[in-house]
This record gives sequence, C-alpha cells and structure tokens, in this order.
Amino acid sequence: MRRYLKFVPPVLLLAVVLELAVFVGVGRAIGFGSAVLLVFGASLLGLVLLRREGMRAWRGFRESAQSGRPPGPQVTDGLVGLVGALLLATPGLVSGLVGVLLLLPPLRGLACGGVRRATERRVSSMVAGDLFGPRTVRARRGDPRPQSGPAGPVVVDDSRAVEGEVVEGEIVEPRQG
Repeated sequence: MRRYLKFVPPVLLLAVVLELAVFVGVGRAIGFGSAVLLVFGASLLGLVLLRREGMRAWRGFRESAQSGRPPGPQVTDGLVGLVGALLLATPGLVSGLVGVLLLLPPLRGLACGGVRRATERRVSSMVAGDLFGPRTVRARRGDPRPQSGPAGPVVVDDSRAVEGEVVEGEIVEPRQG
C-alpha cells in the first residue's frame, strides 16, 4: 500500500488539470454561465443522492445483519453508491460524469464485482466467507500443488475435472510459520 502513496500527489494534480481543461472546453462550447450552472446543479444532485445512498446502504446492511445473511454484497453496493454520489457532489464535470456512471445499474454491478474481488484478495478466506458467504470452487483430481512457480500462472488440466458428485466444504488457508 505504501508504494502507491507516492502516486497520490501527481494523480491529484492531473485530476485538477483535467477538470479545469474540461470546464474551460465546456465553458467555451455552451458559455461560462451555463457551465457554472451545470457544475452547481450536478453538485446539488450529488448532495441529495449522497443522503439517499447513505440511508440505502445503512438499511441494506442492517437488514442483512438482522436476517443472518452475509453483509458483503449490501456493503459493496452501498460503498459504490456512496462513492458515486460523492464524486457527483464534488465540483467538476469529469468527477460528476464518473459519479453518474457509478450510479447506473450495469456499471454499478461491475464496480461492485471489482470491489468484491479486491476485498477477497486482501483478506483471508475465512473473512471473505463471512463477508460474502460461501464461495463455489471447482475441485480437480490430482496434485493439489500449483503446477508453476509464484511468478507464473497456475496451469490446470481441465481433462482431470471431477464430474458428477458435488462435495461441499470450506476453503482453509494453510498456517504460516
């Protein structure tokens, strides 16, 4: 994580320059006053949606916790909705466009899937199971060890796939040390 922190200032500077360039371009195309009203209207809409998305995320989390379901899907959907509304509330045309895109159902679903995959990579299998529920894995006959080193991909021979009987279980990570 720390190695990525050095990229934060240049990325923020690039975002500000991009926002200004797009604002000037839109201002020349539709007029400065109209561009200011567009940014103001988008920010106002973002503030309204921020409250709505926050309440929706909280209700979804609370309902899943009370019913005993894993809260992960509701939390990721709420998080993506909150980020979209926050980006829309941030003054700027590019951030507003990205915020609107994150609020559209097809792209919101893609973003939720990305957040879920990123979370599953960063937490243990047990925590991921508690967050998102049981996962489906394919069981293959043969050597359980990867067929290549850590630098290369794991190559799996599909001809050895188990057909028929399904065995339920949980993923257990080996203990380190």
